[in-house]
Amino acid sequence: QVQLVESGGGLVQAGGSLRLACAASGRSISEINMGWFRQAPEKEREFVAGIPWLAGHTYFGDSVKGRFAISRDAAENTVFLEMNSLKLEDAAVYYCAAGPKMLPVSMTGSRYNYWGQGTQVTVFS
Repeated sequence: QVQLVESGGGLVQAGGSLRLACAASGRSISEINMGWFRQAPEKEREFVAGIPWLAGHTYFGDSVKGRFAISRDAAENTVFLEMNSLKLEDAAVYYCAAGPKMLPVSMTGSRYNYWGQGTQVTVFS
């Protein structure tokens, strides 16, 4: 079992930045793939970013490439999502997910076994 707890969501002005954290327990993040997804009202869940158990690989959805970064701290067993140049359309509930080792990291939510409760990101103009 893997437990995931997201934090760091909140209210931010367009153009601003926000950093989300996903603290994992029950399994080392060095043994699993980790991903961030988001879902806005009346929209489908969207892959945002992913990082595999290996160091040195990161993956991003097209809508966030060049603006978001994903990283991890193995000592804290935590994955971070750094969101910069936020747009109104980035507003959503952001979910952290964990899944089995694979390369490339899957952009499909069904390939992830464990999910956090989500954290709300609201972007205003």
